[in-house]
Amino acid sequence: MAREIIRAENLTIGYGSRVLLQNVSFSVAQSEIVVILGGSGSGKSSLMKHVIGLYAPLAGDILIEGKSIVNAFGPERAALQRKLGIMYQSGGLFGSMSVLENVRFPLDEFTDMPDEAKNLTARMQLDMVAMTEAQDLMPAELSGGMLKRAAIARAMALGSDILMLDEPSAGLDPITAANLDQTILSLRDLLGFTFVVVTHELQSIFAIADRALMLDGHARGIVAEGKPAELRDNSADTRVRQFFNRLPDARAEMAA
Repeated sequence: MAREIIRAENLTIGYGSRVLLQNVSFSVAQSEIVVILGGSGSGKSSLMKHVIGLYAPLAGDILIEGKSIVNAFGPERAALQRKLGIMYQSGGLFGSMSVLENVRFPLDEFTDMPDEAKNLTARMQLDMVAMTEAQDLMPAELSGGMLKRAAIARAMALGSDILMLDEPSAGLDPITAANLDQTILSLRDLLGFTFVVVTHELQSIFAIADRALMLDGHARGIVAEGKPAELRDNSADTRVRQFFNRLPDARAEMAA
């Protein structure tokens, strides 16, 4: 059985008096691709931000390789956060830096490696996502797909093999999105990376997900968990079938 990498235990998250998710528990195994999905406002991105330690939960705990990121502070917390490589929806590259400099940035900030070693490491990460030839380009010169792949390379720069991707296919054409899906699968299949992916792009979900967790804003929790095709075909929950089969909301139709 694969080793458990991430575990959320009885997690309640929100902002102020507004509770988004209540008493949520789930786990992610080593080399698994878990997709977090749900409608707008269901708490997908907020859940990811709590997992990586940007926000403290209202209740519950989050364990990274068995250690609580909620109860860790100072260097211990920073070390846990560095185990997680993050790719934000926009890519988040610095416009004034070349691709190589962007990928090298975490190494500049958090290591004392010699410059030559930093450059070599950054080039290795770029090679993993087929971006070596773009190392001297500026972000403004990159296509949407190249921006996302460069952002993944930067997420791996500190040796992180747990990658958190926020809407990686957003804004990409179908072919570019399919290529990015293949990059994700290759990193998992060839190098054993673990992925948590926030997305609502159905084609990508069916292409990459070993398991999907569906959040619902009204239920404030996980309403479905399993393989996407099984949830699409066999779920008894109307909300789940509606999402995976891309069916319109009857209530919205009546309102229109």
